[in-house]
Amino acid sequence: MKIAVTSTGDELISDMDPRFGRAKYFIMVNPETLEYEIVENKQNLNLPQGAGIQAAKTIVDQKADVLISGNCGPKAFQVLNAAGTKVVTGAKGRVIDAITQYKSGQLQAVEGPNVEGHWV
Repeated sequence: MKIAVTSTGDELISDMDPRFGRAKYFIMVNPETLEYEIVENKQNLNLPQGAGIQAAKTIVDQKADVLISGNCGPKAFQVLNAAGTKVVTGAKGRVIDAITQYKSGQLQAVEGPNVEGHWV
């Protein structure tokens, strides 16, 4: 299993980024071993629109099974859902905390987006 977490930094102890499309990094974590890799999201940071869709494509291309973020808009959610990637929103704290909370069942996948499009 691979979990993608939106992050402000490039370590497991970094704070989560509540934004999805404009998060600085995606940290791809194996929740069993805690091995991880960093995917920069710099191509989407300054897009006037479509950042969520492009970020969702990045997550799908990375073959993440789950995305954990603070928020996810409707277009990004649609791309992720179509690819079979579970979406978890409302997470806060550090990346490692989000992974731990997901593994223990404290965070659950959602059935739809939790914000309107163009949330910055």
